[in-house]
Amino acid sequence: MSLKSFLGEQFAKYIVFQTRRWSVVPIETQNKVFRHLILEAKHTVFGRDHHFESIKNYEDFKARVPIRDYEGLKYYINRIKEGGEDVLWKGKPLFFAKTSGTTSGAKHIPLTKASLDCQIKAARNALLHYVASSGNKDFIDGKMIFLQGSPVLNKASKVASGRLSGIVSNYVPSYLQSNRLPSYTTNCIEDWDKKVDAIIEETISEDMRLISGIPSWVQMYFERLQHRTGQTISDLFPKFSIFVFGGVNYAPYRKKFEKLIGKKIDSLELYPASEGFIAFQDKQNDKGLLLLLDYGIFYEFIPADEFYHETPTRISLNDVKLGVHYAIILNTNAGLWGYSLGDTILFTSLKPYRILISGRIKQFISAFGEHVIVNEVEEAMQEALTKYTDVEVREFTVGPQVNPKEGLPYHEWFVEFGSAPRDMNLFSSAIDEALRKRNGYYKDLIDGKVLRKLQITSLKKGAFHLFMKSQGKLGGQNKIARLSNNRTIANQLTFDEPSS
Repeated sequence: MSLKSFLGEQFAKYIVFQTRRWSVVPIETQNKVFRHLILEAKHTVFGRDHHFESIKNYEDFKARVPIRDYEGLKYYINRIKEGGEDVLWKGKPLFFAKTSGTTSGAKHIPLTKASLDCQIKAARNALLHYVASSGNKDFIDGKMIFLQGSPVLNKASKVASGRLSGIVSNYVPSYLQSNRLPSYTTNCIEDWDKKVDAIIEETISEDMRLISGIPSWVQMYFERLQHRTGQTISDLFPKFSIFVFGGVNYAPYRKKFEKLIGKKIDSLELYPASEGFIAFQDKQNDKGLLLLLDYGIFYEFIPADEFYHETPTRISLNDVKLGVHYAIILNTNAGLWGYSLGDTILFTSLKPYRILISGRIKQFISAFGEHVIVNEVEEAMQEALTKYTDVEVREFTVGPQVNPKEGLPYHEWFVEFGSAPRDMNLFSSAIDEALRKRNGYYKDLIDGKVLRKLQITSLKKGAFHLFMKSQGKLGGQNKIARLSNNRTIANQLTFDEPSS
């Protein structure tokens, strides 16, 4: 055991102890964060506009601060862009994290020193919790790769901007610098295809032990490595032992990954966002993610089925229940207030508070009143794949077909197969049955002959890659939308003759 891995193991024990201190008193912890946020922002422009000086409790806060999305905060963001100080948070943010918005174009999320410190601490502590939970500390002595955005910042405005992953890469602790790949020069390559090729050159002969990134883009990296060498990833990197991911459900990719790697390895799920680092998997034997209650965020929740009501139920952590899909609302030390992140979550545990990401508020299908959500289609696909073990799915998305040329309307599943089913009809029926079990509204529409069972359109290899490239969203933290309530994505995908 090296000194670095020994110290890592000891530090992991300390961090787990520190986590337990706040996780056993969750409501008190959140109340403390709430009071701190209100006090710190009391004299900001936003604080004055919303009378923070008179806020004594959460009920006062709800009465003064409405729920907003990015558009609702854009007035304040623009004031910061123009050079304003003490607008949403004290002083000026260090950076803007630039993200792709579906309705707002590019979004610029403020990152303050306080919020960036929490982002970095959360990422570090996630790995330390993994060490404590798994006993695996050997990866600390090997090379680690983080497939991420460019660290180059745009300094044209008064506050520099860039991708969150690129910004954070400039703050990698010194004790990990010698372990980190790719190089700064390679990380700066904007073209994702060229970047992956350069990463392969830098890593192919290295002792890779930890690999992190969005599963679809890591899969591309693995496939190109295998195509070049003819070897599995575990042949190339015998000590590769942990895959770190976030932002999407890993389950649909797991079988393909295990085939590419050549063995099963540990995975670690994170829930980072430009708006704040929300949760991470703290136990290897529990897929729920520990909600980070002491990292500069005060959380609120709205039942997902009430989100678009005129007066939806709005609650704090104190009133959440197991198994309910909630839209998650953030109040942060970057100055986001009543901010709708757009994600939905559900609680799997209340002692401690653990969550699963269940989808996106705007990613659903309810063209016929069924309100199918992301985790339902992902679980249905996974159930079918468990039954048909010879089938391999690379990527998929789902949209409604409201006006078919003939017959009843249906849900159309656009699937890029690595290995297609022998009988597409049986496979689509398995997905359909699994979805009916998970969504009673969908079942009723099928039984009532309003809809017919879903249809699969088989896409040619590389279709999603080409689609994302056409949208300027290839690589990094970009993800394909799993669900759409319209035909926008469906109409842009290039596909072969449908198989159904």
